[in-house]
Amino acid sequence: MQTPIYLFTGFLEAGKTRFLQETLQDPKFNEGESMLLLLCEEGEEELDLSRFPAGGKNVTVATVDDEEMLTADRLMARIKRTKPQRVLIEYNGMWSLDTLYNSLPPSCFVCEEIFLADANTILTYNANMRQLVYDKLKSAQMVIFNRVKPGTDVMPLHQLVRAVTRQAAIGYEYEDGTFIPDEIEDPLPFDIEAPVIDIAEKDYAIWYAHLSENMDEYNGKTVSFLAELSHSDAMGDSLLAVGRRIMVCCADDIAYRPLVAKCKRASRFHTGDWAKVTGTIRMETSPFYQGKGPVLYVSEIQSAAPADPVVATFY
Repeated sequence: MQTPIYLFTGFLEAGKTRFLQETLQDPKFNEGESMLLLLCEEGEEELDLSRFPAGGKNVTVATVDDEEMLTADRLMARIKRTKPQRVLIEYNGMWSLDTLYNSLPPSCFVCEEIFLADANTILTYNANMRQLVYDKLKSAQMVIFNRVKPGTDVMPLHQLVRAVTRQAAIGYEYEDGTFIPDEIEDPLPFDIEAPVIDIAEKDYAIWYAHLSENMDEYNGKTVSFLAELSHSDAMGDSLLAVGRRIMVCCADDIAYRPLVAKCKRASRFHTGDWAKVTGTIRMETSPFYQGKGPVLYVSEIQSAAPADPVVATFY
């Protein structure tokens, strides 16, 4: 049986401890099950276990002071000692989430990941530590902006999240305790129901992210976009990679994000060529993806000038 992990992320003084306190005080969440609470950051607030149901006797609290201490063996040892039905982790905002995910024992899985942020400081964090902010948003299922002042324009906060993910739910907790869920509509900059979904140069990153998160919606759809091509002898005369380089947060994370494409006389193209590509997407198993993914059956491919700028972004 796998152990569920509830993961709470955010930066120092983002309100993680208060949120944990309220969560564990709630008898709907804390019904007396055995729980292991791992604290990876020490803030000004401290948990008051006496206010939990049953005085918190069902909650074992442990600290992790060093990112290097997050290993599968150590996590498994703690779980074997305490035998929790749930694990809650208050994660350090300065640590990479990959460290945690790569350290999870096979018997554990993250069932809920919540990112908490102070609405008054998160945009500054994003301006100065974009990569760390992206790291905490990329897999979040829920984003809560707290300490929101009356009259605050929440659109920049909404856009901060949507530049990384369109899947996370968003909510705003105001200074008086009022919680308002985000209801801002995010129309896609392309028509997914069009006979041919035409992707503008500036929208490739948004489209690729949407495709990655909603693959089944694109099965059988015809798309057209400007692409940088890649071909090797190993791909033969019928396969190409067609895509763009995408920057999520900074120059260090620029990566080529293509689709595998089936194309006649593919070997006539060379890596670095540019073309306007039109084709129909089929979800198929491909060695390119090491599993199932979108395979583009090319119906038309025309040489074109490179995109300007060459690197696609979400802004």
